[in-house]
Amino acid sequence: MTQSIAPIAKKIPHQLTIHNETRIDNYYWMRDDSRTDKEILAHLTAENAYCDAMLAPQKTLQDSLFEELKSRICKDDNSVPVKDGDYWYHSEVSGDEEYSRYYRAADNKGSNKQLLLDVNALAASHEHFELGDMSISPDDSLLTYASDLDGRRIYTVNFKHVESGELINDVLENTEGQIVWANDNKTVFYVKKDPQTLLGTQVYRHVLGTSQSDDELVYEEEDHSFYMSLDKSRDESLIFINLESTETSDTWYINANAPMDEFAQLIDCIDEHEYSVDKLGDTFYIVSNHQATNFKVMTATTETIFDVEQWATKIDHREDVLIEDIEIFNDYLIIVERELGQIRFVIHRGDTNYPITFDDPCYYACLGDNPEPSSTQARIYYSSLTTPGSLFETDLATTDRTLLKAQKVLGEFNSDDYQSERIFVTSRDNQQVPVSLVYKKSLYQQDGTNPVLQYGYGAYGITIDPNFSPHTLSLLNRGFVYAIAHVRGSEMLGRQWYDNGKKSHKQNTFNDFIDVSKHLLDEKIAHPQKLFASGGSAGGLLMGAIINQAPQLYRGVGAHVPFVDVVTTMLDESIPLTTNEYDEWGNPNELAAYHTIKAYSPIDNVTAQHYPNLLVTTGLHDSQVQYFEPMKWVAKLRELKTNDNLLVFKTDMESGHAGASGRFKSLEEKALEMAFFINLCD
Repeated sequence: MTQSIAPIAKKIPHQLTIHNETRIDNYYWMRDDSRTDKEILAHLTAENAYCDAMLAPQKTLQDSLFEELKSRICKDDNSVPVKDGDYWYHSEVSGDEEYSRYYRAADNKGSNKQLLLDVNALAASHEHFELGDMSISPDDSLLTYASDLDGRRIYTVNFKHVESGELINDVLENTEGQIVWANDNKTVFYVKKDPQTLLGTQVYRHVLGTSQSDDELVYEEEDHSFYMSLDKSRDESLIFINLESTETSDTWYINANAPMDEFAQLIDCIDEHEYSVDKLGDTFYIVSNHQATNFKVMTATTETIFDVEQWATKIDHREDVLIEDIEIFNDYLIIVERELGQIRFVIHRGDTNYPITFDDPCYYACLGDNPEPSSTQARIYYSSLTTPGSLFETDLATTDRTLLKAQKVLGEFNSDDYQSERIFVTSRDNQQVPVSLVYKKSLYQQDGTNPVLQYGYGAYGITIDPNFSPHTLSLLNRGFVYAIAHVRGSEMLGRQWYDNGKKSHKQNTFNDFIDVSKHLLDEKIAHPQKLFASGGSAGGLLMGAIINQAPQLYRGVGAHVPFVDVVTTMLDESIPLTTNEYDEWGNPNELAAYHTIKAYSPIDNVTAQHYPNLLVTTGLHDSQVQYFEPMKWVAKLRELKTNDNLLVFKTDMESGHAGASGRFKSLEEKALEMAFFINLCD
């Protein structure tokens, strides 16, 4: 049965009072942490039916796009084997399988190949399946794997014998999905999740052969503004507890050979000191922002590591270069840097250093999997908007590169048919905002006739680099230009680019995106009636803000798992992740932050005005942006908007924040959005 009449949500006024101000939320009733309320589920089902009915005219195109996207994927595909210890590890996927199978072998040719894990078999009886971390015990005899069955990112960890494939009785529930082995091959450490807030605040020690109920709490973090993770040093001598808030780092450790020891603080914790630390041999390497906005690389010994003032400078701070990462080898050090938005790698050996360079005008590159510190070669992944992903092995002495594997794009694809470029748009406050563009040469006119899809994110310092996507070809081949607006809130132009797009400066993110849109129209890159925008999560917040502030610019907008009820969420510490986010958005319990957030919070600024055509998607089990945020937002938009443009809302009743699991099933949402935009061009 189709639903062609928009579901109108009932209104139950709910008062939210703080700072002597009362907001009325008519849709607060939609919140149900248990996700079992029949009325709420019925409303979501009605919204899904309405979405299907309203988008029925595009269904043929949508199905065609899905097959098109699927047809470009190489069905039989193997990863490049990587050596870790005595074995070489790789994955394989074939046919219509949604998931991979993981193997290890005696050499890179696959001799004596052993099956470690068949994810298809694990997922067969589940509507949703996400594989978390896998790990191998130091003696290579045991495997752990973590699984999430509903998208809430609460993982169960299982253990199995590699040789026999048999599971052992040990099972760890309600974890972050990450296991770190002590060097005794029988002790593991994991982070347990709070089932309500979904925060990981406790580290437990588990000894194989014992019940989880007997596990010992070895560390608990009382400050819930920190995210918690576990790691092992490069030389495998230490186990780390890494604590990261938006602006401060803290690290605790034990000797991996003495797992019954108590954890101790590694570095004196200083407010607003962010760092990452690793160890190889007798030397600690620290990427630190101590008196260094764009970070510097420091070294220390066991005797000096606790006191930042005793560290030695390896690579000093530079105003125009952001240090993003390092990789430590016995004889080499690779520094990942970013200048004017472009990533580069610099190899350091003793007192000499030399770069690894690339040719594309804008591109993405990152370090690959390099588990062996004794290696004299490093794997580097490279991609651009016109170049499929390529994995290279780089000789660290000469920088000579050997291509190990290039992403296959099935069908008629020729990279030379497409053009990418990097432009800079002057913002209203005279900042130069980078924009990455890609288009098909034969279809690009720059005369105001091309449709444009503009993508943005702009939060957490996450930079959306110009990476190749075979899916985008379906738009480019239909004359679309794809544009990534590298707005403030990312670190595209260094740490200050991020700092100027968060908390009290958050409005810069929205201004940048809107200013880029105006430039695309003014320069006739985009058709005045065919400019589209898309973003998810914090990028969904961006979408919600721009359609309130400049709705006339956009023909259609896709908002996916959008963070749109910012004030209410940030005032509710029972909601997952809220307390971790104060240093990103501000704490609205404080008056100034409250007014800043309220001024842009999408749901708080919906007004009676014309809105673009809107496609909103979410997952019922989303643990990061709760389903009721977009649900409430859509209800309020439907109540107040003054035109007849489409407003459709699709909820995946089986998934979470990341959407549908599986390599093919996940294409359905991409096809849905593409068809939505293409159909609006007619």
